[in-house]
Amino acid sequence: MLGFGTTIAEPALLAVAAEAAAVAVDAGAIPATDEARASYALGLRLVVAFAVGVALLIGVFRILANWSLPVMIIGGYILVVIATTIAPMEIVGVAYDSGGVTTSTVTVPLVTALGVGLASSLRGRNAMTDGFGLIAFASLTPILFVLLYGTILEWI
Repeated sequence: MLGFGTTIAEPALLAVAAEAAAVAVDAGAIPATDEARASYALGLRLVVAFAVGVALLIGVFRILANWSLPVMIIGGYILVVIATTIAPMEIVGVAYDSGGVTTSTVTVPLVTALGVGLASSLRGRNAMTDGFGLIAFASLTPILFVLLYGTILEWI
């Protein structure tokens, strides 16, 4: 809920979603109506916010279970590369921008506080390395989810 709530309110995400809707109109993916643009932008915001929520869930389980951060990050980026080759070219830039906007002014302080606080409270965990892994997940998962979202929309 924390990841979803902070991301859906992220001002940078509002701008990226509006621009993505304009690109979708130019590409002919959606009709050039205000309702279609608003629906597309809202759908993109919801996908990105859901992705950050999932990222925090995975990140918290990673901290609790002491899973390897490098293995998870490398595996995630391998999935991103695969999804990039499958996704429509029009959505690739939007997807990577979505990963960037989740590391902005609203989301990062709260995600950092959650990760560092949780890692600090667990014996044997390093708050600096374990806590900041959440930010990496919060940037990685929106890219993957938006690429999959664009791929699904193309198939529909």
